[in-house]
Amino acid sequence: MPKTILTEITDNIATITLHRPDRLNAFTVTMTRELLAALKQCASDDAVRCVVLTGAGRGFSAGQDLTEFLTAEASLTVGDHVRQGYNRVILALRALEKPVIGKINGVAAGAGLGIALATDLRVASERASLTTAFIGIGLAPDSGVSWFLQQLVGPAKAFELMATGQKVGAEEALRLGLVNQVVPAADLNPTVHALARQFALGPTKGIGLTKRVLNKAASLSLADALEYEAQVQDIAAQTADHKESVAAFLQKRKPAFQGK
Repeated sequence: MPKTILTEITDNIATITLHRPDRLNAFTVTMTRELLAALKQCASDDAVRCVVLTGAGRGFSAGQDLTEFLTAEASLTVGDHVRQGYNRVILALRALEKPVIGKINGVAAGAGLGIALATDLRVASERASLTTAFIGIGLAPDSGVSWFLQQLVGPAKAFELMATGQKVGAEEALRLGLVNQVVPAADLNPTVHALARQFALGPTKGIGLTKRVLNKAASLSLADALEYEAQVQDIAAQTADHKESVAAFLQKRKPAFQGK
């Protein structure tokens, strides 16, 4: 059986490609399992200092493959399907203490949208579109869509996007803050590669700790967030990259980060 996830590691950048282009990269159980394995590999491999997540062909991901969903075993509830699959992927993306760039080359819908929003920042092709999609089949949002949308656009706009299922084009997604950058389709690959290369040459531990602080601060009071920042800063101060940056400052040179 052909792989549904392709992983390529070059210049400390791991590119993970959702690879079911004939189905707009709609998710199956196998695809979810292979994505989790790829993320685990990236987390444990010190040679990986940045991850790019994208889709093959015309789309990022159309979400759940309904054909598989409708033929799934009756003993598996929808909630169990979400818990065992998408929830684990979302948590793995957020727990990965390396920068993850979402390269949004086309449609990101339903669970595909949730996975796109779980990346640290998103660069979209002008041809990309985003939609929650769940309401179109009479379902509520899952895959973190309700959490991410409320964080990004506020509760009223989040409700509108989820309750209407409207499709948002790339420029509107940029205006709403759902993506960080929109570029012509022909420029998507070089733009993302340049950004990934910048991250791959950066202080990987410091970036990972920044991500850790952001994840935690979302559920803390200001006082607790300040204390947590201080605790994590103690960890960051012990990294080799911090010590290298101090030495580079004193020697008036550019730091050579090793991601340690």
